[in-house]
Amino acid sequence: MTDFMYPRPQLVRDNWTSLNGTWSFAFDDEHRYHLPADPIEWTHQIKVPFAPEAKASGIGDTGFHKVCWYRREFDPGVGEGRVMLHFGAVDYSARVWVNDILVAEHEGGHTPFSTDISAALRGDGGAQVLTVQVIDDPADLAKPRGKQDWLLEPHSIWYPRTTGIWQTVWLEHVAATYIRALRWTPYFDGFEIGCEILAAGDLEEDLMVEVKIWHGEVLLADDIYKLVGQEANRKIALSDPGIDDSRNEMLWSPERPTLLDAEVTLRYRGQLLDTVKSYTALRSVNINRDRFMLNGRPYPLRMVLDQGYWPDTLMTAPSDEALRRDVELAKAMGFNGVRKHQKIEDPRYLYWADKLGLLVWEEMPSAYRFSSRAISRIVREWTEAIERDYSHPCVIVWVPFNESWGVPNLTSTQAHRNAVEALYHLTRTLDATRPVIGNDGWEASATDILGIHDYECDPEKLRAKYEVADPVRTLFDQRRPGGRILTLDGFPHRGQPIVLTEFGGIAFDKSKAKETGTWGYSRAHTEEEFSQLYGSLLKVVNETFMFSGFCYTQFADTFQEANGLLYADRTPKIPLEVISAATRGTRIDVTRI
Repeated sequence: MTDFMYPRPQLVRDNWTSLNGTWSFAFDDEHRYHLPADPIEWTHQIKVPFAPEAKASGIGDTGFHKVCWYRREFDPGVGEGRVMLHFGAVDYSARVWVNDILVAEHEGGHTPFSTDISAALRGDGGAQVLTVQVIDDPADLAKPRGKQDWLLEPHSIWYPRTTGIWQTVWLEHVAATYIRALRWTPYFDGFEIGCEILAAGDLEEDLMVEVKIWHGEVLLADDIYKLVGQEANRKIALSDPGIDDSRNEMLWSPERPTLLDAEVTLRYRGQLLDTVKSYTALRSVNINRDRFMLNGRPYPLRMVLDQGYWPDTLMTAPSDEALRRDVELAKAMGFNGVRKHQKIEDPRYLYWADKLGLLVWEEMPSAYRFSSRAISRIVREWTEAIERDYSHPCVIVWVPFNESWGVPNLTSTQAHRNAVEALYHLTRTLDATRPVIGNDGWEASATDILGIHDYECDPEKLRAKYEVADPVRTLFDQRRPGGRILTLDGFPHRGQPIVLTEFGGIAFDKSKAKETGTWGYSRAHTEEEFSQLYGSLLKVVNETFMFSGFCYTQFADTFQEANGLLYADRTPKIPLEVISAATRGTRIDVTRI
């Protein structure tokens, strides 16, 4: 990952240092070591932030390894106040030492953690030593693991494992009293932006915070508040231009992704303590009867399912430019959104989705065994994910469960139902501004949107399924896409929007070299056949009034799954213009391409 891109794009400071690069590394399969002072045999060099399973790490070992160790020396740099150490994501459980002093412990493979390491730094001018132990049991099915396979070789819809550090590690200098968190909430109806500021460190009673917001060069707000305890929570009124055209220029959407720049300054009795840069946006997402609404108007969702993997770097993007390119490619193929599948994506991806205009459904990686411990882990990590990504305007829907994974007995076991309903209500409590899908695909209970997964490959059969006169009786009582009932007993369809959240999955590789070991839900053998089948399926879903939107499977080939619109290296299988026209439900003269 490029070192010069700030890893936390909505709370930015100038004085920071990336610790990505070459670290010492060791597998510890027998769990012989317990402390950094133990005689650890550093057998490898690894390029952080790439996981040891990834070729780009310099190791490329995809075997089973439950424990591993990292070590590097670092210079904390110059700055007053505190030195904070940040990890973007470490899979799964991490213990961190600085100069053999334990400074942090964290469990959860997809969410960040930070710690103040000031007290552990040596003042003798020598190099500081950072050591990390990671425990990531490849056979543990009761932890949120998403698409990471528990078998040695990837099979079916599961992919190589990711062990250890897989997002940026970095240092940051902050004042003794500093801004710990920002939380932005758009209030579309009142033309207001909610701003919640949390301070940390040496808290004083006379702390003041100033918030400035700009639209381009125009200063929209310059407000000063007093912190109560460690918090300030205010609604900031923006100047309402009144005229619809001017109002629309202020709103964020995929077609016009207007971002509002922000600066937040913390002071104590006039003394400057901390300044951070951020951004927000004015937009609303909600449900009105059977339609998804963006900025108060019905908005058809045209999404693509995105696994977020790369061949040589796995869950870590090869560069920041690669993240931007993925957003650009989704838009170039005619989609206005992505469903990030079984992955809490890097914040830099969400930044580019915010900046370039792409909707994102955020989905919790699943565990595959039900237990109280599994649910506790999911609740903790999902809460951290919502806290991390709450302020991104691109995130429009939260999805805590997918296809009953981890809760396989929803039709018969009350505890499994309770888990889905509890996560739905918890999510709605943590964020009342976005719709929530309790369990996407089938067997729905508590949900704001009914997601259906159906890989019927015959376009006319797909049309016959969903162009029905009485969908409540025909679809919900008689039809079973994927062999599952769509709603659980006691949770009839209440008129929520229906979105075909997985369909398609056409496998195609023009070299035909992959056809032996790859698969899709159907297969095309020529570019013409692939283009025709994709166009026919998209014509059906675009014309089916029952649907408020769709999500095609999938964005790019991912290991053994050859059902992407792009190859794994992001090369289009057919011209982007052809894909875009079909996605949008328009026609194109292919002879002009």
